[in-house]
Amino acid sequence: MIQDKVAHYIKQENLLCKEDKILIALSGGADSIALLHLLLTMGYNCEAAHCNFHLRGEESNQDMAFVEALCKKNNIHLHLIHFDTTKYASQQKLSIEMAARELRYNWFSDLQKTHGYTCIAVGHHQDDSIETILLNLVRGTGINGLLGIKPKNNSIVRPLLCLTRQEIISFLTEIKQPYVTDSTNLSDDYARNKVRLNVIPQLQAINPAAKQNILATAKHLGEAASIYNRYITERITQLQTPEGVRIAELLQEDFPHALLFEILYPLGFNDSQINDILTALSGQPGKQFISSKGWRAIKDREFLVLEQIVEKEKSDTPPFTLIYEKAAYDSSFVIPRNKDIACFDADKFQPPYTIRRWRKGDKFTPFGMKGKKLVSDFLTDRKLSIAQKENQWVLCSKDKIAWIIGERTDNSFRISPSTHEIILVKVKE
Repeated sequence: MIQDKVAHYIKQENLLCKEDKILIALSGGADSIALLHLLLTMGYNCEAAHCNFHLRGEESNQDMAFVEALCKKNNIHLHLIHFDTTKYASQQKLSIEMAARELRYNWFSDLQKTHGYTCIAVGHHQDDSIETILLNLVRGTGINGLLGIKPKNNSIVRPLLCLTRQEIISFLTEIKQPYVTDSTNLSDDYARNKVRLNVIPQLQAINPAAKQNILATAKHLGEAASIYNRYITERITQLQTPEGVRIAELLQEDFPHALLFEILYPLGFNDSQINDILTALSGQPGKQFISSKGWRAIKDREFLVLEQIVEKEKSDTPPFTLIYEKAAYDSSFVIPRNKDIACFDADKFQPPYTIRRWRKGDKFTPFGMKGKKLVSDFLTDRKLSIAQKENQWVLCSKDKIAWIIGERTDNSFRISPSTHEIILVKVKE
């Protein structure tokens, strides 16, 4: 029996227990209708959530009405929400599929926090897992992308992964439970539908057992992935630091590309970019790469710096304040050896004082030197990373740089034997 098969799978994968408060992602489709029926029959405490994505005109509303009627008949509490999916996809620059997925799971997460659901049950089945494997293979992926859909992912559970689509249809037919056929599933406009309607039938023409063999291969790969992931996690832990990935150590690894792939692929870097980044690690510092998920990889001297791109505020407001203190000066005064404190001759260090980011072409005379030096060259000599350079601030007296803040003062403002009064400038975070 289907019910026994699902019950065994739930126990085997430790997906649910009878004390759970379960939210079912419910559409009018066969998979989620079967999921609702099976979990209710097995005695689980279930409520439902339905998204109207307004992608199929009146059909979307009919689907919603079907779900409402089903939940009312079975006395199931139902959460409903309407999404302007097309608008959201345009704003976020996502495909319709990805936009709907993001909207759906964000809402489920909000419902879980608000109502205290133990988990969210979705109706993915074996055919969905096969399609995911093939899609990942076509798009490019690592070993983890070939394992199919996981039975459990954080609070998302998938109790029907032990069933095929045909088993679900047969079950609903047997119990005379109607369901809604989504017309978009019959069109090959979407990548997943192309795989379902065109690719898999061709594979089955080559080998009728193609689907079973794909699932079996995914299971074997899952066992190999356990060993692989253990090794990868251990090595990545050694290579990654708060400053970035240690380049020299990465290049000495037996499989640097595999390690770099597992670090960068989740951040949205594709395989072609990862190959280019690996090549760049042997070159000069400064090369940058941008991922599809808004991450930046910067080849610095010792590290591959990874940072999420955040739009900088247009205002030139530093993340700190400066405190100015005036004091008398004599030969007994000891200049503080603190990078966050600068001392200036009060007669030379004149207002107005301004704080800004350094600019290309800026020059100053480093303390202890006579000639001028480009700020960019000074920061390079100091071996600052690219990210540190971008966030370097300067303090100006009138229009002249007096201090590369936290690094070096300008020699023109130095304290001398003729100094009578000084100004101490302190950084306060």
